Amino acid sequence: MFRRRRTWAMLGALAAIPVLIAVAVRLSSAVPAGRGPAFLDRVTQNGLFVGLTAMLVSVPLFLPLTVGVVAGDTVAGEAGLGTLRYLLAAPAGRVRLLLVKYAGAVVFAVAAPLVVALVGAGIGALLFPVGPVILLSGDSVGTGEALVRLLLIAAYLTVSLLGLSAIGLFMSTLTDVPVGAMAATVVLSVVSQVLDALPQLEWLHPWLFSHYWLDFGDLLRQPVSWDSFATNALLQGGYIALFGALAYGRFITKDVLS
Repeated sequence: MFRRRRTWAMLGALAAIPVLIAVAVRLSSAVPAGRGPAFLDRVTQNGLFVGLTAMLVSVPLFLPLTVGVVAGDTVAGEAGLGTLRYLLAAPAGRVRLLLVKYAGAVVFAVAAPLVVALVGAGIGALLFPVGPVILLSGDSVGTGEALVRLLLIAAYLTVSLLGLSAIGLFMSTLTDVPVGAMAATVVLSVVSQVLDALPQLEWLHPWLFSHYWLDFGDLLRQPVSWDSFATNALLQGGYIALFGALAYGRFITKDVLS
């Protein structure tokens, strides 16, 4: 996967988000408090907030978009190129191939938020002062612990994207056209967020895979509360089990010779 130029182009696009934020803030006047994305007004005070702001901006669209492209291409990409039948001719078997394809999508789900966080911290340290960070609880932590918190948020976002990766894997087993599987996965992530914004569907919100995507505020408190992390992981685990079973049921009977 990492030998493909498309993968590096998507990671480059994600890396450009914190760079654009940092440069825009650097070249502009002071950001009024309460305007723009959360934590944007703190960027000039501490460059580490560039990474945090960039991850917050990336969650609704950019991270699901790139993960949807990778997950949707897992099986459908091989089928579209005509290489799927040759892969299945090897002794590995369909189940192992499915697991390896999902593992590839998971690796990208790890790399994508990590790139945003690390590039954000790097460009922030280059353009702005870096020092102790004031957490949401009002406590102050040093630069080293603040970087650990930043990596914890990246890990939280990785967990958040695992359910979407499983959905993309299932979509990828339904078609031989990778663009269709990619588009369906991305559309589902948008639909989930739209449904989550409707108060009339409040009963449905806890069951939507995108419901806890932005609930990483507990990782910015002292001491760290793991409740949201655990709840999110449990929900994503349910989606992995459900759509993993659907992908297995579809792929195990898929005709790859036609």
